Amino acid sequence: MARSPSRTSGTGSRSFRTAGLAAVAAAIVAADWLRLEEPHRGAGKPLLVVVLAIAPALLPRTWLRVAGALVSALVVSWLAFSASALEVWPGGHRFLGPLGHRFSSGFLDFYEFRLPIDAHQHPWMHGVILAALFGFSLAVALAVAARRAVLAVVCFLVGAGWPATLLTGGHELARGAVILGGALVVLAGLCGRPGRLAIPVGGALVLSALALSTSPAVAKTAFLDWQHWRFATPPQKPVSVRYVWDSDYSGIRFPPRATTVLRIKAGPAPLYWRATTLDEFAADRWVEHLIPNRPGDGLVPRRAGDRRSWTRQEVTVEALDDQHLVGATVPVAYAVDQPVDFIGQGVATAQNGLHRGQTYTVWSYAPTPTPRQLIHVGDDYPGALTRAGADLELAPRATAPAFGVPGRDAVVRRLLSGRLSPYRLLYDRALAVAGQTSSPYAAAVAIETWLRSSGGFVYSEQPPPTGGVPALVAFVTRTKEGYCQHFAGAMALMLRTLGIPSRVAVGFTSGAYAHGEWNVTDHAAHAWVEVWFRGYGWLPFDPTPGRGRLAGTYTSASQGFRFGVAARLLAGLVKGGEVFGAKALVDHPEGGPRSTAEIGARKLTALAPAHHRHSLLRFLLVLALAAAGGVVLAKLLRRRARYLTRDPRRIAVACGQELADFLLDQRLDVPRGGTVHELGGVVAGELAVDAEAFADAVTAARFGPPARSHEAARRARIELRELKRNLRRRLDYVDRARGSLSLRSLGFS
Repeated sequence: MARSPSRTSGTGSRSFRTAGLAAVAAAIVAADWLRLEEPHRGAGKPLLVVVLAIAPALLPRTWLRVAGALVSALVVSWLAFSASALEVWPGGHRFLGPLGHRFSSGFLDFYEFRLPIDAHQHPWMHGVILAALFGFSLAVALAVAARRAVLAVVCFLVGAGWPATLLTGGHELARGAVILGGALVVLAGLCGRPGRLAIPVGGALVLSALALSTSPAVAKTAFLDWQHWRFATPPQKPVSVRYVWDSDYSGIRFPPRATTVLRIKAGPAPLYWRATTLDEFAADRWVEHLIPNRPGDGLVPRRAGDRRSWTRQEVTVEALDDQHLVGATVPVAYAVDQPVDFIGQGVATAQNGLHRGQTYTVWSYAPTPTPRQLIHVGDDYPGALTRAGADLELAPRATAPAFGVPGRDAVVRRLLSGRLSPYRLLYDRALAVAGQTSSPYAAAVAIETWLRSSGGFVYSEQPPPTGGVPALVAFVTRTKEGYCQHFAGAMALMLRTLGIPSRVAVGFTSGAYAHGEWNVTDHAAHAWVEVWFRGYGWLPFDPTPGRGRLAGTYTSASQGFRFGVAARLLAGLVKGGEVFGAKALVDHPEGGPRSTAEIGARKLTALAPAHHRHSLLRFLLVLALAAAGGVVLAKLLRRRARYLTRDPRRIAVACGQELADFLLDQRLDVPRGGTVHELGGVVAGELAVDAEAFADAVTAARFGPPARSHEAARRARIELRELKRNLRRRLDYVDRARGSLSLRSLGFS
């Protein structure tokens, strides 16, 4: 008799915990799925669906839970579709009519519908949302009731993460942090004390948090790699993608499923593929208004006429419906099988448009000067850039004086009056960020760095309203949320107010490289900035965080850009700037924000609750250390095992694999099955380090005469150690630590 109260109390406590954990998970899952419809049809039905999903998990026996789940499914099917569960079961249409077919294709339809859906116009899609909400909430609740921590967390992450792949935009960083927090709550509630099961699962979640913090603006490619989650593969429909290459700041929405628009055979160095440039700022936005090149205008550097400096690309059109011939910045020659109009500024159009399967060749001049070289480029601009209506124009009939012209501040402020007076705020921010400097390059890279990493800006495809203020002014001074057109448009206009010729370029980021070819999708559509420097012409800069990488180490968008090195070079040239000024460097003794990963980590930390139980903090610390140590040890053992041989050819292969793993861990695109010389090309293109000696040694050890292969293998290992030492010098501590903990070389992408 004395045991009954205790047993009842224990059962009640267990049910209470199950209900609490399941309710937390279901609330997050519901919030994510209900984002897919607008306007909402009320909270009554979703709340009832959640209650029906959790209720079976509170029953004391497994068979009772199964029976309760079936009853709940019948009720929910009636609520969602006014039909029985058998009718909406996938495949049920084979013997119960078309209703089952409509449900089974409902999840696939989310990839075709324009989201968010109107629940009143599409009641069937509303029913599918309720069914998904019920299914995932039920799965989590039953796993929690069975005390299956791994299963509960996996069901929760899938249920909350899937709708995020269907509709992105808004506060993605906060949403990712909420999902991660919910997973940790479920894990801590089920595991109690850390054990063998809790450590690997918790370690995986902490590593997910580290992945989340690698971008200041979590969008499609960050938290748990959402954009690659595919729970169904509907048939690919032939599509054509058409772009209007003018700026629009009202918001964008990429389709959930990427479509390949171009395939480009070119070298491994990442280049942006430019369609055209927007060189006129009118009516508060950038538009295409190209001015043809004139002989002797001084805009094209002398070296651009040397064919030996050209980069060749062979472009195949897959699904791009456009007239512009796309090529790497800056195209100088074309070979096309139809009439072409050469507009100027490296832009050309096909008179008959581009069609699927068409192939053409482009040659581009793409210099990659170093910061040291650009620092010494002065402000002697040709008249073709500074005359009225050219690349210093702030608005029609309002052209800013060139950089370094005496008394230019008063002239600019007089120009920015009347209708243009809001842009004075933009000019003031440009002055504050760049500081007092005699180097146009210092101003350009400072503004790029400020927008990309250190200014607190976030990438958002659905930015907040501007309240009547011009979009770029509101973006820089108020909201600090926007997409590539905001970042590029703001930087180009800020540089023009400083008297530095600049414009917006539009096209695509480099894409994915494999087997000597770049695969470019519609998701790679992008806008960036081109700035003119004497002796080099138009050079690309990219102020948008997390969208792409450029090859030249002069830009902060390059993997090889080193903030500390640039700061030391500019120390004597900048006074008072927010990025390279003395005060900014004192505030950031390590050289300022070293990468967008650090900014993302700071934002994630700011979202974390201020108070936690000390036991949970210790628990998470142990999990993080254990996971990090396990990753490092696994990679070390794998690397050492490859060298457990005396065969020089296998040692050569091991050397190549070790370099490939190093590059993968630095998030560089490594060609699958590529040769060691192709790896050397990646090293040279991305990190500006010569790997020829290593490649030659590996080739000699693997394919050379047997009598010399042992010596070549020994030399290959020596060259590999020296190469990795040089590569680490090019990386800062953040990148090196992230590479040590990366799972890409272990086969996890």
